[in-house]
Amino acid sequence: MNRRVKGAVLCGGKGVRLRPLTYYFQKAMVPIGSRQKPLLEYVVRLLKYHGVRDVVLLVNYKAEQIVNYFDDGSRFGVRIEYVWDDPSFKGNGGALYNAYRRGFFKDFSDVLIYYGDIITDLDISSLLTRHFESNAVATLALSTSYTVSVGVAEVEGTRVTGLVEKPPLGKPVVIGVLALRVSALDYLESIVLERGGADLIADFIPMLIDYGQRVEAYLTDTFWYDVGSTERYEKLDPQIVDDKLGFLL
Repeated sequence: MNRRVKGAVLCGGKGVRLRPLTYYFQKAMVPIGSRQKPLLEYVVRLLKYHGVRDVVLLVNYKAEQIVNYFDDGSRFGVRIEYVWDDPSFKGNGGALYNAYRRGFFKDFSDVLIYYGDIITDLDISSLLTRHFESNAVATLALSTSYTVSVGVAEVEGTRVTGLVEKPPLGKPVVIGVLALRVSALDYLESIVLERGGADLIADFIPMLIDYGQRVEAYLTDTFWYDVGSTERYEKLDPQIVDDKLGFLL
């Protein structure tokens, strides 16, 4: 089977947790790293680096900032299309379904979905290989190195016997990158039309599992960072961005 992959980046949200910054910026356009490039530029360049050169950006809030910066994508060696969110379909699942129903994936076998407020140096090529070889309908990138953001107490009865500051969670967590067969979007259609919207992780993936579809885990300890809140953005060290993602520039 000839597999053609299209990238789909979710970058239409208002970024409420990033206010007041997002009163002025689209959340995917916040500048990061010492070179102050938009977060979304690193995303687009990572997709291109791994051979995903057809990309659709799912936009809405302050979309003009994105369109004016990326245009047709030729400056970055990719082909970029844009889909404005339809208010009839809520959530990121609704945004993806809106692109699907309008035919943006019709010539592709699979879609690589990327949440537009995270940065990572994830080996997308390896994830796609796992996705193809496992014959899965969906493959989730899962981090094995996530740490709890607070201290954890060890307790015997009512006595505290130890404290561990920010320990590893011990369970894989969703990074915000997943590969999906385009044909599986028929399931997404059913849930969006029934409910008026959907969340990909909370609603759609559990639905696939419930219907007995194969959902594969791609476990990784790669660098990833959620830039989705003001606190997280302020704590993002520009040097880390340069060290982990500088190869893309």
